[in-house]
Amino acid sequence: MGEVERYLAVGAALFVLGAIGFVTRRNLILMVLSTELMLHGVSLTLVTFGRMHHTLEGQAFTIFILTVATCEAGLALSLILALYQKNKSLDVELWTSLREAELPTPMVEEDRDEPALDLPAALRFPRLTPAGRGPEQRGQMEVVAGSGAAPVVGTIERN
Repeated sequence: MGEVERYLAVGAALFVLGAIGFVTRRNLILMVLSTELMLHGVSLTLVTFGRMHHTLEGQAFTIFILTVATCEAGLALSLILALYQKNKSLDVELWTSLREAELPTPMVEEDRDEPALDLPAALRFPRLTPAGRGPEQRGQMEVVAGSGAAPVVGTIERN
């Protein structure tokens, strides 16, 4: 087994271990770490192919992958912290409590044998949340008019 095959085997092993970890774990932090492991396996494979073909494209793609992985880790950490503050647990099943109020609850293992719910078609368009009323301005408002050296200043009565 040559040097290139060893690097490709390690990259494939990292990707497979990350995929297995992502599928089998329910802890959000371990799922994020498994995703990072898969991205590093792909990065190692790209660098190996770049070296094998004597180009720098593999290294360039790896820089992009590492940038995306960094952004993904930051977003995932912020989502994990928000979920933990809300539910005091990192179980993936608790993400279902963040759904919209009109949606039915997801099926659990005990409900798998029952037929699926028939939901009626939407009768109206979705509504935006109310933004609130704007501030009222009462009293006098100062107006500045003119573009010369001496602008004209006056007041307007508002009701």
